Amino acid sequence: MAKPNTKSGAKRVTKSATDATGAVELTKSGTTAPEHGFLSRLYTGTGAFEVIGKRRMWYAISGVMVAIAIVSILVRGFTFGIDFAGGTKVSFPRGDTSVTQVEEVFRKSVGSSPESVVVVGNGNSATVQIRAETLTNEQTEKLRDDLYEAFQPVGPDGQPSKQAISDSAVSETWGGQITQKAVIALVVFLLLASLYITVRYEWFMTISAMVSMVFDILVTAGVYSLVGFEVTPATVIGLLTILGFSIYDTVIVFDKVEENTHGFEHKTRRTYAEEANLAVNQTFMRSINTSLISALPIISLMVVAVWLLGVGTLQDLALVQLVGVVVGTYSSIYLATPLLVTLRERTELVQNHTRRVMRRRNAAGSKTGAAGGDDAATDSDDADAVTTVAGTPVPGAKPARPTSRRTQRPTGKPSTGR
Repeated sequence: MAKPNTKSGAKRVTKSATDATGAVELTKSGTTAPEHGFLSRLYTGTGAFEVIGKRRMWYAISGVMVAIAIVSILVRGFTFGIDFAGGTKVSFPRGDTSVTQVEEVFRKSVGSSPESVVVVGNGNSATVQIRAETLTNEQTEKLRDDLYEAFQPVGPDGQPSKQAISDSAVSETWGGQITQKAVIALVVFLLLASLYITVRYEWFMTISAMVSMVFDILVTAGVYSLVGFEVTPATVIGLLTILGFSIYDTVIVFDKVEENTHGFEHKTRRTYAEEANLAVNQTFMRSINTSLISALPIISLMVVAVWLLGVGTLQDLALVQLVGVVVGTYSSIYLATPLLVTLRERTELVQNHTRRVMRRRNAAGSKTGAAGGDDAATDSDDADAVTTVAGTPVPGAKPARPTSRRTQRPTGKPSTGR
């Protein structure tokens, strides 16, 4: 009977070296198993993207973003809308009017320069908006007469009409009240959000979520300061909306972290940080899809309502929401969860568990290394039989025939194990 060719079969024994997520497989020749593509790893959420392990880098990036925002707020400040700062606002259809012409008419009529003159919208829907310090009723009426005589704005019926020029005035006292209510609304929201997370999860998650929301507020405010858009009540509404989105996305990630780390102290397969990193990977696509679905209507709002219809209030609302969605998604993944891991790793429970996991891996690595050395020695000797230390044949190896101690020839007798 022909002997089975097991010599090559023995050499085809492979060794697996699995990382923290069990994703990499090595053969004896040193080649790696085919890896999945970027999109495949993103959708499957196998933990292939290292987020927690690079948290120092994310802390540095987040710190730079906050520093830029704070510097911009201190240096450039904010452009508060009329509802906050008070003053008079006059608007009318643009027609063929230029900003320079409007400023000149305003100076001749009032005797001072306006605070700002901007054109909002495009085409026939474009309007000129003049903002100035609080004017008296006589000054406002004279300004409307002068603007009508200079530019002949067209009304809804297509005919020149003085009624096409609208004006509104807000006192500084009213603006102060609006500001106070906006701050109260923001503080109440933060308190309610922190209370919910504390009851639902734990203090470490509460601290991480609150830091993440403060980060969202500072960066969004910094963007507003850099761009120079007016801060209006619509801005405050949009800010509260995106904070709600941010806490929603953070809770989703925390919920998965809690699921993965439940009873982690009784397991030694992964550390707490690795379980949290796996949770982030498993929620990547959900966060991205939620952000895209939220951003598309906002972009449509900016294109249609602002550029085509010329509604300036919607411009403020759309900008703060768009910035907030992007920043909120970033903070929930790259700031809140890494900060949670950093806080938890300071506890004795997590530290002891991490040491147990590392000891187990080191022991497993030592055994794997010893087994690898035996395989290498067998390969170099080109032996026909491959056995383990205990003498058990490796599956697929050619069985060894009993031999005589004196002649070293086959005896044909069963081995006695001596």
